[in-house]
Amino acid sequence: MLNKFGHNSLYAITDREIAGLEHPQIVSEFLVGGAKVIQLREKKASTKDFYEAALESVKLTKQKGACLIINDRVDIAEMVGADGVHLGQDDIAPEKARLILGDSAIIGISTHSMEQALIADKLPVDYIAVGPIFPSLTKPEASDSVLDKQIGLKLLEDVCKLVTKPVVAIGGITLDNALSVLATGAGLVAVISDLAKYGNISQRTSKFLEKLNN
Repeated sequence: MLNKFGHNSLYAITDREIAGLEHPQIVSEFLVGGAKVIQLREKKASTKDFYEAALESVKLTKQKGACLIINDRVDIAEMVGADGVHLGQDDIAPEKARLILGDSAIIGISTHSMEQALIADKLPVDYIAVGPIFPSLTKPEASDSVLDKQIGLKLLEDVCKLVTKPVVAIGGITLDNALSVLATGAGLVAVISDLAKYGNISQRTSKFLEKLNN
């Protein structure tokens, strides 16, 4: 259980290209499906467009009592009043993000090895994302990069045993393998592609939650 989230199992992440929808539309679908933890992931939009999408998405999540995390952009998270931010290894330091967003904000960080996870465990973050667990479905063109060398379930389980902070597993997670990922001790499974690629996002979200929480 992630204390600040107040919910466990599914961490739903938006992807406009896979879904063919804008962020607020995807968020709305996630919410209809019952998602309570949502991240806005955006790599290409202008700051203005991402800000506007984030602002609308925050309004939607607040109406449903859900949690909205902004990927990378601490500035946008602060401006729109998001619940928190997710940081990569090359983003602003968690210590600085904490100063900007305050103690109540949810701050997570991506890690891709045991060494990075152990370092992250000592940082002022609320959760540690570990991955990719399986070959990433969202970065097939980068199979030789460090981000696409899969961690696997054994290393994920080892990380979960050694760190004190909740773990969010990410990378190639599908409806078929999600339970095996949670069985390692991870608090949540982060899902991108498998929520969006089938055309009915709300229905797929509901299926994930039903499977993970039963």
